Amino acid sequence: MAVNRRRGEVAAIIDGRERRLCLTLGALAELEDAFSADNLGELASRFRGGKLSARDLTRIVGAGLRGAGEAVSDAEVAAMHFEGAAAGAAAIAVELLAAAFGGDGEAAGKGNANP
Repeated sequence: MAVNRRRGEVAAIIDGRERRLCLTLGALAELEDAFSADNLGELASRFRGGKLSARDLTRIVGAGLRGAGEAVSDAEVAAMHFEGAAAGAAAIAVELLAAAFGGDGEAAGKGNANP
């Protein structure tokens, strides 16, 4: 699946099929609300802390799927199977955050997920 990295799109295998994910402005606003962040700077700082819970991963991946046009709930995302299990879900979340906020993933908590 071809993705547009300039738009912040990423591709991932979820539930055995390739899916597109994107943290659009609407998806980022959804995450601001979910994490009680007043602005994008606060949201980025929240993720720079490097500690992502399973609930965080569900919210981030869910927002990315919805941003790409899929009608899925966080409960449905929580029941999905990811290549690489929890580590695979963490890798998707980190890639999405890096695409949305720029950088190589370091600021988004690369390698520090706590599923």
